[in-house]
Formats: sequence, structure tokens, C-alpha cells
Amino acid sequence: MQQLKQIIEKLKLHVLSIEDVPDSFSSTVYKIKKVNQQIVYLKIPYSKVKLDREYEAIEILSDALPVPRVLEYWEGNDEIPGALLLSAIKGEPTPEKVDEKLAFDIGVNHAKLHNVTPQENTTYQGISNVHDQWSTFLETHFYGFAEDVKDVIPEDLFKQSIELFEEQRKSLPQPDGPSFIHMDFRLANIIIQNNQVSGIIDFESARFGSTEMDFTKINRDIFMKNPRTLEAYQMGYKTIRPLIDLEVVLPFYRFTDAFNSLGWCKKRGIKKHQQFFNENYVILKSILKNVR
Repeated sequence: MQQLKQIIEKLKLHVLSIEDVPDSFSSTVYKIKKVNQQIVYLKIPYSKVKLDREYEAIEILSDALPVPRVLEYWEGNDEIPGALLLSAIKGEPTPEKVDEKLAFDIGVNHAKLHNVTPQENTTYQGISNVHDQWSTFLETHFYGFAEDVKDVIPEDLFKQSIELFEEQRKSLPQPDGPSFIHMDFRLANIIIQNNQVSGIIDFESARFGSTEMDFTKINRDIFMKNPRTLEAYQMGYKTIRPLIDLEVVLPFYRFTDAFNSLGWCKKRGIKKHQQFFNENYVILKSILKNVR
């Protein structure tokens, strides 16, 4: 709370009430009602890198999509990586039950996101472009988490995971892009109102790359739980831009997402994220069992 108090003083906020935002796993986010009744969100990213990435992503996307506005920016100090004060978007996070109409609109907005490309002669400070090194990026991303995963799953499952990664990545298509990819495009980061997308939030993991990685979490959260939403989503997406063959890439990214999530839990504390760890461990074991 001392950290929060310090930021509020730095930003000269006149606060009426403060609430935690529960579904934020990396950054610390607070919903603040100011004395003038305005609702804003205070975001304290996990690192300075994520602060810069979020700030620049919002700037890049502001003309293409409904994203929050940056009201205040604080660069931080030796103890705190910094903070952003963001405008509120009307609506609520997407519920677990998604119908075809909403899936169509999510597809439209996701395609608009992917339609944003790096501009020539523009130097980006927070958003990296990994498209031309996509294979290397995938390898670095996977093996970076593997260092932590090997400590928390049985040796035979870890070995099988490495073998599956090396085998399946050979079948991936040519990278699609370069496109802006969210990297955490899940229910909590898609805001809806009246069963339509009213905003997209949380860009601290974003970059320019291949679209193929960006369908992973909506596959887990929406397509696999709500019949017919995949078809509706694809129809919406294709009204904006061509769509890669999801049947080719989704199995690979479902596997790597489950594996990498275990490493993420180890880095951030398994006890704190025990449920998320258990869910992904079940998914990983199921995938490995089916490929034996």
C-alpha cells in the first residue's frame, strides 16, 4: 500500500475509493473513483519494459481500435517501475459463455488489431518486431520457460515436451505478418457492452510478429468451450483481412501455451497461481498422452 500511496501522490490524484482488479496476473491494477466521480484505472506494470510497451502500444493502436487513453504517465524510480493512469472503457470483461454474434465481432476486432503493421522509418522504443526472426523468437520463448518448467514436472514429461516442440514446429507455416500481436488476447482483456466489443486492453506483452501465436488463448477460452464460435469468429475476421489456417497452428500453440504457462507460474510463484498451474498441467498431460 505504501507503493500505491506514493504513486497517488506523484500523480496528484484526488481519490474517493480504490478497488483491486482481480483478473490481472502480471501488472497490479486498481480501479479508482476520483472525488469528481470519474472512474480511472491505475496500472503498475511488472517491469519498466512492460511499462514502455503498454504506453507505446496504446499510442500505436489509438486510431485503429477502441483502447484506453493514457491520462497520466509516471516513469518510476529505483523502487517502482512506473505507472500509467488509464481511462475507463464502458463495458465488462467478456464472460465465459460467448455466442456466435459476439464471436463474429471479436473476430472483426482481432483482425483490425492484426491489420496494424510497423511503419517504415519509425523507431519503436517499447514494441519490438520479431517477425523476421520468428523461428528464433519461438525457440527463445519456449526454452526460456523450459528452464523453469523442468523443476516442476516429471523428467519424462519434460523430455517428451521438448521432443514434441522440436517435431511440431517443423510443420508450422510461413510466418504471417508482420502484424501487431497482443500475446494475451483472452476474455479478461476483451471488454464488451451490449454483446459487442467495446474495447481491448492490456498490451504489456505485445509486439510485431506472426499472427499465428495470437489465437491461442481465445481457442482455450472461447472456441473449445462454445460450439460454433470458431466458425463465427473466422467469418468476422475475414471481413477485415485473410486468415491463416487455424487447424494447422492451434494444436502447436495449445501445447506451447500450456507448457509456457507452467514456467510462468514457477517464475511468479506457484502457490500464488496454483489453480492456473493445475489447469495447464492437466492440459499438458492430456496433450502428451494423446501423442504417444
